[in-house]
Amino acid sequence: MSRRECPRGGSGGTGATSPEGDAGGTAPRRGTSRPARARAWAELLRLPALFSVPGDALAGTAAAGAPPNARTLLAIGSSLCLYEAGMALNDWADREVDAVERPHRPLPSGRIRPAAALTAACALTGAGLALAARAGRPALAVAAPLAATVWAYDLTLKHTPAGPVAMGAARGLDLLLGAAATTGRTRRALPSAALLGTHTLAVTTVSRQEAQGGSPLAPVAALATTALLTRLVTHRPPDYRGAAAHGLLGPRATPPPGTALGRKPTAHLTTALAAAYVAATARPYFHAALNPSPPLTQRAVGAGIRATIPLQATLTARSKGTATALLIAALAPLGARFAKKVSVT
Repeated sequence: MSRRECPRGGSGGTGATSPEGDAGGTAPRRGTSRPARARAWAELLRLPALFSVPGDALAGTAAAGAPPNARTLLAIGSSLCLYEAGMALNDWADREVDAVERPHRPLPSGRIRPAAALTAACALTGAGLALAARAGRPALAVAAPLAATVWAYDLTLKHTPAGPVAMGAARGLDLLLGAAATTGRTRRALPSAALLGTHTLAVTTVSRQEAQGGSPLAPVAALATTALLTRLVTHRPPDYRGAAAHGLLGPRATPPPGTALGRKPTAHLTTALAAAYVAATARPYFHAALNPSPPLTQRAVGAGIRATIPLQATLTARSKGTATALLIAALAPLGARFAKKVSVT
């Protein structure tokens, strides 16, 4: 998906020219070393943000009530390709704006050619669709509109009021891709997709003012959204298995013996992961609300992107995917570690 929650600004960056380029550079510097080229591509693709991607498909699989399988892995591969396609396309579409606001980025600094970024976006989109096709027709039926949403956002919708909605839709579709690839069905995963998409919409709204700063309304709204989502994921209605799952228990029927006991570990894990989600976002959002300056807003956006992982884990845990939820949660410290080297915004 594209630079979904971060149309502008680096995490804590100021937009100053780096030693590797200037605001007007468009051609790659000659004699650039291989490590320097690798770092330029890592910056363009925002590689640390990739840790927020596998949880989409895994959460969708759990919401569909199935364990991960080989088709889930294909869905994850498709998501990774489409996400990075959006990253490359985003910088290609924003190259003129970035030349003014963020001249240190790989394209305006001349470290990567615009044509190379566009070629990468096309190739990654094709690879993502091919992997989805390998996972089956239901997966391709979700991946195609997902790819279209990514391209529409980067080329047309980004600077319109529909931009945050498009990014929320893209993240929701990415979760549904996991469900479609694994089970061939998406209906049971729709509530989780809506919750994850709402989080992305809130972060994207904050990101729209991270270059120049602005109103505190966006971070306040994001803070309220975090509180609402936390309540929704931790106050799930009873979900009894077997007869109750098919509506065969009456409204006053008692749950099967042991059901409540079996739900306790899941409920405790869901609550703990939801607390991690709140902890990742509350303080940066609050600081950005008090002082919506570019540096604090950028930190809030970065926190919102990283918080996607504990939210994915929470959604997976509440769907009784305990082991998968723990696996997703383990990606958070890895993403935070690599984000210290390459910005995710």
